[in-house]
Amino acid sequence: MKTNLHYIKKNMKKLILLFGLSLFLVSCGGDEETKSIEQVIESEDLSQIKAKKSELSDQQAKIAGQIDELDEAIKKLDKNRRMDLVSIYKVTDTLFKHYAEVQGNVATDENIIIYPEFSGILTEVLVNEGQKVSKGQVLARIDDGGLRNELAQLDAQAKLAKTTYERQKRLWEQNIGSEMQYLEAETNYEALQSSVNSLKSRLGKTVVRAPFSGVVDEVISEQGEVVNPGQNQLFRLISLDKMYVEADVPENYLNTVSKGTDVKVSIGSVGREFEGKISQVGNNINPNNRTFRIEVAVPNEKDLIKPNQIATIKLNDYTSENAIVIPESSIQKNAMGENIVYVLEQENDKDFGTAKKVVVETGLVYNDSIEIKQGLTSGQILITDGAKNIRDGQEVKFRK
Repeated sequence: MKTNLHYIKKNMKKLILLFGLSLFLVSCGGDEETKSIEQVIESEDLSQIKAKKSELSDQQAKIAGQIDELDEAIKKLDKNRRMDLVSIYKVTDTLFKHYAEVQGNVATDENIIIYPEFSGILTEVLVNEGQKVSKGQVLARIDDGGLRNELAQLDAQAKLAKTTYERQKRLWEQNIGSEMQYLEAETNYEALQSSVNSLKSRLGKTVVRAPFSGVVDEVISEQGEVVNPGQNQLFRLISLDKMYVEADVPENYLNTVSKGTDVKVSIGSVGREFEGKISQVGNNINPNNRTFRIEVAVPNEKDLIKPNQIATIKLNDYTSENAIVIPESSIQKNAMGENIVYVLEQENDKDFGTAKKVVVETGLVYNDSIEIKQGLTSGQILITDGAKNIRDGQEVKFRK
């Protein structure tokens, strides 16, 4: 310790002496050093000017070297010296996934307008808006215009024709009667039965039923209105059970996107994010915007998701199993345009160490994290917060 202190004092004396001598020369009327430099410049002798510059540079380098030696000694002896405080991050191998984002819309195939299939007066509307209904449930009835009575009469005729046909058939099997009588009875019965079935089908169209289970979102026509097929809308029926998000994806993702590709779906209006897989990939490229269509099924347990909501689909277009990933904010650019970071070379278990500059090769960025292709290895200590204010070789203290 005494030897080191003696060394510091000795060098400090040298610096004080040099500084004092410079002040003495400047303060003297001769000002020889300044005049000497001016004389050399005025001489316009290039060799003399370069020699003088070289002489002064040597002196400057010598003094700078001595100052560095003193700084190093002070660092070793001064226990109260101030060091920049930084945050650190241990580099490890991790799974890195990159996602490309596209905008989409929520949709469902079970979102339809129900039209009448029969012309007449809407005699009954049996459901209300917002009501849940089951597949096949009766929603409304239309006046049949006398079809029911006509069906009753025709059905009675068909039953009589059936009895006649069966009687002629038994007789024909016993070789009684003519074949013509038997065939006429059969034809008459089949014609009447066909008319009955046709009339039943027409009568069935006077009853409006739910084609699938869902919610009556809107009652469009009111009881008492005259309705016609293809003209009057009766109800809007929606099922929120089988929802999906559809989106247009740029064609340059064709090599990375396929059926089964992992995706994340965010629906901002309800604050929900889901993980899923692409269920459908279109085979057609839209020539107007060079995109293809994809679909992703999404769960809807609480019926919060509605058709036509805006959604964001994050497509997993890149995955690295054992990647070096660090905060993007740790990356800096040097004067040569290289990406650099600072790592900590720690001494034993102390709370300080030396910052070392490292040039790195970067990869993709996602969620403020960046993949490092080259330059860092697992186990190294990365300096994060405070890295922008330090230099290579600087001693720093870190937060534990």
